[in-house]
Amino acid sequence: MKRVPGRRSHRHRRDSAAHDATWRGCSPAAVVHAPTKEIPPLSRRFLFILGSHRSNGNTELLAREAARQLPADVEQQWISLAEHPLPDFDDLRHGAGDPSRPEEGNHALLLDATLAATDIVIVSPVYWYSLSSHTKRYLDGWTSWMYIPGLGFRAAMAGRTLWGVTTSAGDLPWIAEPLVSAVNNWAAFMKMNFGGVLRGIGTAPGDVLKDTEALARAKPFFAQDARHPPASQAAAHGPGPTRNLPHDRLAAPSRPHPHVRRHVLLKEAVMTRPHADSCT
Repeated sequence: MKRVPGRRSHRHRRDSAAHDATWRGCSPAAVVHAPTKEIPPLSRRFLFILGSHRSNGNTELLAREAARQLPADVEQQWISLAEHPLPDFDDLRHGAGDPSRPEEGNHALLLDATLAATDIVIVSPVYWYSLSSHTKRYLDGWTSWMYIPGLGFRAAMAGRTLWGVTTSAGDLPWIAEPLVSAVNNWAAFMKMNFGGVLRGIGTAPGDVLKDTEALARAKPFFAQDARHPPASQAAAHGPGPTRNLPHDRLAAPSRPHPHVRRHVLLKEAVMTRPHADSCT
């Protein structure tokens, strides 16, 4: 077969694509050819979901400190779930009927705001080692939205970025691990990028403003590159590059911590701090 000068063979193009994919941290099978028609990107827009049960709590204060560093042309929307509560999840899957797209009320407000955002920030204090009940109902709403015929919610969210901001009592960062794992796995399932979780210390109102280390971490928090979820979390949902998050962002553990000593320390810490499991 005669070679045309300036053209690469099919095999060379295939090997080059595999090399580029490996350099990016993907497997060659994960190479996706770009569409011929370029799709204009969404303008960057942050949605802050406030999951605390009180206003102006520590977690919200820390999130607002981080948000102040965003460029002026980045749009922000803040929605308090305490002021816009959602009902308990009504599971209509598996033959119980399909949910319809909400046209009014808090479900409609949150769905429209979520679809309009490029970056979603879950602002939830640690309640019993995990997300607040308000935040959990918002997450349950995603399940309903994925089953709305013709909406394509999961496909629409793929490639956007999910962040977290939280506070918990005392210098016990592992207390937030279940919350971090939930946000990280949430991103992995939806094929979203995981921006990390910013954590501060606080129990009584305003405590986090005394946490100078958390306030310092908040300033560059949203300026950092988001990462694809670790391969251990995303394996069932498609490959992605595996990178370690910087030390000032909490990364979700790849599996539950196996060491008994860790749990003993956690138990002792909780026993000495009766309210270490919840704060706002």
